Amino acid sequence: PRRPPRKRQSRPRMSTASAIHGSRLADIVGPSNVITDPAQLAAYAIDEKAPAAAARPQSTAEIVDVVKFAVKEKLAIVATGARTKLAMGLPPRQYDIALDMTRLDRLVSYDPGDLTLSVEAGIPLHKLGAIIAEHHQFLPLAVPYYNLTTIGGAVASGVDGPLRQFYGTARDYLLGMEFVTGEGVAAKSGGRVVKNVTGFDIHKLMIGALGTLGVITSLNFKTFPMLTSSRAFMATFQTVERACGMRNRVSQSQLTPITMEIFSPGVSELFSSEAALRVAPISLPKDLLSKARWTFTSGFSGNPNTLTRCETELRKMAEECGAVDATVLEGPELTSAFALKREFIPIALESSPAATILKISVLPRQMSEALANAAREGDNNRLRWVAMARGLGVIYFAVLPTESNDATRQQVLQTA
Repeated sequence: PRRPPRKRQSRPRMSTASAIHGSRLADIVGPSNVITDPAQLAAYAIDEKAPAAAARPQSTAEIVDVVKFAVKEKLAIVATGARTKLAMGLPPRQYDIALDMTRLDRLVSYDPGDLTLSVEAGIPLHKLGAIIAEHHQFLPLAVPYYNLTTIGGAVASGVDGPLRQFYGTARDYLLGMEFVTGEGVAAKSGGRVVKNVTGFDIHKLMIGALGTLGVITSLNFKTFPMLTSSRAFMATFQTVERACGMRNRVSQSQLTPITMEIFSPGVSELFSSEAALRVAPISLPKDLLSKARWTFTSGFSGNPNTLTRCETELRKMAEECGAVDATVLEGPELTSAFALKREFIPIALESSPAATILKISVLPRQMSEALANAAREGDNNRLRWVAMARGLGVIYFAVLPTESNDATRQQVLQTA
């Protein structure tokens, strides 16, 4: 869950040893790659706690030296990238050095014919996507903050995206990894090819660990051919039970959707808000999402005959499940809709001064009950809320208070 943000201080508190730390770090990564100015360090703050210094290494050897220095001096390190997900998890008890990984941004190797690549952890995800798109390939890491996040941060945070329905999460196509342990030892797990040697997949433990198990330095992935023509099917329902019933029907059919989500009524207002425009400056057709009904969405891909068959079957299922209406998106509208649901989390966070997002994982057939219970708690505590549920049973329930104060925080805690 995301912690309710507290009132930020204008100047973060600094360690009295910052000058000493900065001097030693400068010997390792160079003076121009060390930050000790409080105003600049504020960008690395976690829950009002800023580090004494930030270091920007450019190699694994430099990271090893920084970690060894921190171990010797009993300092705490937090590895960062684009800093879009620093508020996830519990705040650190100690935070002395921010290890900025953005200079490790090389494409180490790429074999389009073998559908494999190796990259350093600091490469921006959108930059990597553009490189492999030239070979008509892609990585299914369509995660929030896509245009900002680094690939190392995307893996370390463990946040999923719409393509999880068909391609799974990073653990399904992450082949190997190199990292630096907490003792300052360079290590690796897995390999660079799909068929690796036997052994423990230690690198998969790093997914979602928020950097607590080591500093990720490089990652090896399996890539995928670009999708052919795609469409999205949308149907609205009066109740969450009927929307989830549609999800169950699709899962039991022979269809293999690329994406599948259920949105609460409030998402329509959220996606048309100023917050949405700040995060993703795109728009959808007016009233595409209902303000009063639950919306089931599903994406599918294939040749024209396959697309037609999928649409026909989905319309029939929607009618049998009691849909109020249904529509199909393709082209630019489909691209915009996909981007908005990919950025659901940052849009929700941007729309409230005390936004709190709960990630709830349940069995797919328990989604209806879980969504209904969460909605009831939000309503009982008189809080604005929205929800997005993946078809595989992962629910993002966002509580969006209009104010940030002690009373609001108490309401949020009662809802959670």
